[in-house]
Amino acid sequence: MCAVDYNRPVRRNSSGSCSSVFVTAAAEGSEVNGRKERERIYGSHQAWLPKRRHRALDPLYCSQSAKSSISPSIRYSLHFLMQSGLSYSVMVFAGLEHMHKYCFIVTLGYLILCQITRVYVFDYGMYSADFTGPMMVITQKITSLAFEIHDGLTKREGQLTPSQKYLAISRMPSLLEYLSYNCNFMGILAGPTCSYNDYMAFIEGTGYQPRHQENANGKENGKYKQSEPSPKNDVISKLCTCAISLFIYLSLCKLLPVERSINDDFVNNTPFHLQVIYLYLAMLALRPKYYFVWTLADAINNAAGFGFNGYNKDGSPRWDLISNLRILDIEFATSFKLFLDNWNIQTALWLKRVCYERCPINPTAATFLLSAMWHGVYPGYYLTFLTGIVMTMAARAVRHNIRPYFLVSDSHKRIYDVITWACTQVAISYTVVPFVLLAVGPSFKFYRSWYFCLHLLCLLVVVALPVKSRRRQAKAQQDGLQKDSLQENQTEHNSTDNNCNQKDKAT
Repeated sequence: MCAVDYNRPVRRNSSGSCSSVFVTAAAEGSEVNGRKERERIYGSHQAWLPKRRHRALDPLYCSQSAKSSISPSIRYSLHFLMQSGLSYSVMVFAGLEHMHKYCFIVTLGYLILCQITRVYVFDYGMYSADFTGPMMVITQKITSLAFEIHDGLTKREGQLTPSQKYLAISRMPSLLEYLSYNCNFMGILAGPTCSYNDYMAFIEGTGYQPRHQENANGKENGKYKQSEPSPKNDVISKLCTCAISLFIYLSLCKLLPVERSINDDFVNNTPFHLQVIYLYLAMLALRPKYYFVWTLADAINNAAGFGFNGYNKDGSPRWDLISNLRILDIEFATSFKLFLDNWNIQTALWLKRVCYERCPINPTAATFLLSAMWHGVYPGYYLTFLTGIVMTMAARAVRHNIRPYFLVSDSHKRIYDVITWACTQVAISYTVVPFVLLAVGPSFKFYRSWYFCLHLLCLLVVVALPVKSRRRQAKAQQDGLQKDSLQENQTEHNSTDNNCNQKDKAT
């Protein structure tokens, strides 16, 4: 995408028009107004970010005075092909034992480099549809593919989890298959990410067969006659969801801006409990933007016939194989984990498969850090995900230590659900504020206005209510099973010895 440098004079050709077709008076006025608004929020100086693009980046991006006539579409395509080409070369020429690691470093590194240059080119805090969005999806696909090839060609089935067995790839994809998977038109802009095996089953026309034969009601030729599944109803439903989400977002985004939470007059003159309610409503008004994009992307894939995931108990087809969110589960989530599990589902699965299940040291922190690096280079992303680490640990401690006391009756369970729902919504809103504000100054201004209360509370909960990690619990359970098995074997052995001794005495 071309950038406009307003610090340079605009050259004009003989006809008097600007030499760059991308500069218009309306765009200039809009950009100046947008810049003033961002300076009001973020300040007029960012010490770590230069005001101008470095000259070394001129060959990569066209400026107002550049003579290059390369269209933005070609430049975007070059970035996609460069990232995909480098990664495929690593897959082909690197050894299978470490191929997935090298591919992960190259692919993610290229994405981060492009994100850094984009921040240098465009104004700080500017939301725009840029080429790094599709590259984020391609990064997920490439790294997932590398790990799946590694699992399929270097590991035995006993070393893989059930999901890894399903996703493992037993042969190297051809260049055509590889580029088709990465750059197919259905998911090139907004995803969602899908596994290579699911995509190839869709391309080869075998995606319906295994799921077509198994009915959720347990009757293969039962009450419901299953014909070729049609996505029509689901596509219409998802398009209606898109329309409602877009209407809500456009109606409320201007009325409930998140930036008001750091306004001095608002902070000084509004009671704290009303600030909490406002923050929740502001985040509630912001989420439909993501609902619209992800639901529309899901509907596009379904309309093409991709996303079939078996049948419901009533025999109706399910089209949620690559769905990216469950709106009701998000809005009524009663835990931090439940919210994250239903938000950006395919990205959460990618993080789980390439990081959480494979990282030997502190997988929770590593997963949140990888998520921050994947999202971009704004400091607000890192503040959000670092806060998310503490929130997750505290929520896990509360669930393991306090929740059992509320399971004694249904009434107690309902009270617990209401309390945890309110706490989850406030915690999510508090955590995500830097993700929206992007900059360090406004983010810390918000947290100072709240006296870092949730940070301190979570740290106190983690210290006061320690809990074993899930890996330790799984290992303890496995050790317990092994001990039980050894005891059973020892018991059987002793019983056999006793029987033999009795027979010897009888003889």
